[in-house]
Amino acid sequence: MSSGGPNWEGLFKWSVAHSDGTRPTRNLSEEDRKWFMEAMQAQTVDVIKRMKEITMVMQTPEQVLESQGVTAGDIEDMLDELQEHVESIDMANDLHSIGGLLPLLNYLKNSHANIRAKAADVVTTIVQNNPRSQQLVMEANGLEYLLSNFTSDPDVTVRTKALGAISSLIRHNKPGITAFRLANGYAALKDALSSDNSRFQRKALNLIHYLLHENSSDCNAVNELGFPRIMMHLAASDDAEVREAALRGLLELAQDKEDGISSRLAEDDDKLKQLLQERISGISLMSPEDLGAAREERDLVDSIWNACYNEPSSLREKGLLVLPGEDEPAPPPDVASRHFEPPLRAWAAADASKGSDAQKSKPPLLLGPGPPPDAALREENADVQRNL
Repeated sequence: MSSGGPNWEGLFKWSVAHSDGTRPTRNLSEEDRKWFMEAMQAQTVDVIKRMKEITMVMQTPEQVLESQGVTAGDIEDMLDELQEHVESIDMANDLHSIGGLLPLLNYLKNSHANIRAKAADVVTTIVQNNPRSQQLVMEANGLEYLLSNFTSDPDVTVRTKALGAISSLIRHNKPGITAFRLANGYAALKDALSSDNSRFQRKALNLIHYLLHENSSDCNAVNELGFPRIMMHLAASDDAEVREAALRGLLELAQDKEDGISSRLAEDDDKLKQLLQERISGISLMSPEDLGAAREERDLVDSIWNACYNEPSSLREKGLLVLPGEDEPAPPPDVASRHFEPPLRAWAAADASKGSDAQKSKPPLLLGPGPPPDAALREENADVQRNL
């Protein structure tokens, strides 16, 4: 144990000795009280004060920090700490109030790739399910910085992290989606799909799926840009998550019908049918363990076949669509956002969900006005997204 840290063993023994019921209660001496308070305060962090200190560092020119012996690794560690603090939505919004948001966004242009990537991670946490911070980042031209890194950074990790931040920034954010479209966002997504980095491909496919699911009119743009053929190619990927993400996008296109006819994939009907037949053959050769893991892929292949050809796929006839012990498949869910949700907020969403289920049988207690609309929206969004 570090000599500078609190004496946890001593604190534990002291607590047991004074609360095990074997000794009569007594008033603490001033010395004991002082020792106890110092031990507890050693582990108490003033988050706002600490965020102000981090902000001061972020505002300091890079060359000054280097002259004082501060390394890129030190900055990364500092950003890691900041990300923990802004898991709280209140702290995320307070970062702007104390002047820390703009310096953080400037780190997206830092000369060190790891710092650019980590800064995007922090932005992702700040804007996740947080309309107020989404607005603040948009007003500070944060989307412009992120798009620049997403489209042109030489480091694929930086590009991937920037895309993750964009996805969180524009989710349930109509001005953000509009700005993304106007900035040629779909062309950038198409370029991302041509990458050989599977994680980058998955994030791009997940955002495409979300955008198509929320705005069916975008299917026109996606079709004109040639996305269907790229998605078909990726639906045959060796990476199972890339395959599933590509199939989800294809299903959105297949379900977008004009005059009752699925027109988005009509030009590539032969290629699509061949792809689906190959996936059915591949699924047929899977081991029982792999079949269980491929539940979503099986559902997606059958759903696309049904949407395009108005009949179930042969997976159902072969008994591979619903395995023994499985329930009938539900419509494929919107899972794009699950890759962008900070863990503490996901935990909070699950906890809130359990609490709401427990209260359904009880009449509501009308103790005051309900939560403001933005808080209600965050709770609803977090509950829907619970599932990287």
